[in-house]
Amino acid sequence: MIFREVEDRDLILKARGGNVDAYNLLVSRWEKRIYNYLLRITGNREDAMDLSQDAFLKAYQNLRKLDDVARFGPWLFRIAHNEAYSLLRKPKADAEVAEMASAPGWGRMLPMETSLAVERALDRLTPDQREAVLLKVYQGFKFEEIAEITETPVSTIKSRVYTALELLKESLAAVRS
Repeated sequence: MIFREVEDRDLILKARGGNVDAYNLLVSRWEKRIYNYLLRITGNREDAMDLSQDAFLKAYQNLRKLDDVARFGPWLFRIAHNEAYSLLRKPKADAEVAEMASAPGWGRMLPMETSLAVERALDRLTPDQREAVLLKVYQGFKFEEIAEITETPVSTIKSRVYTALELLKESLAAVRS
């Protein structure tokens, strides 16, 4: 990981100097994480793809404004966060209302069914709780980094994560029985 940070730092410096190939390499390193994060927030593949492209374009355009190149990851996730919430604030013309199907017993669940049960449980969280869990559990950010990405106090982030994990436990326990 330390070597990668050094490499990312070098790529950022080269990209700031106009080296598009260096930035393309940065994108290839981060695109899957950003896309998966946005997919889990939006729940829509096309939106996640569009938002990913927008986030990387904005990051490229503002790369010179990044003060600390070692903070590229949280900075990039902040841009993705802003893009996602800009989209989510727009009114949906065709809002989909889907009833959750009753899940089979937890003990008999196949890996795909387990994954779907977790996704359904995540969908029951508030958007703020879901984002905090996604950034903490799926992306591995520290509480302080999540606070920076979401521009929220660390204590609030901790509360969201712990509350969300309790709700997930309860939700998944109900599926198991």
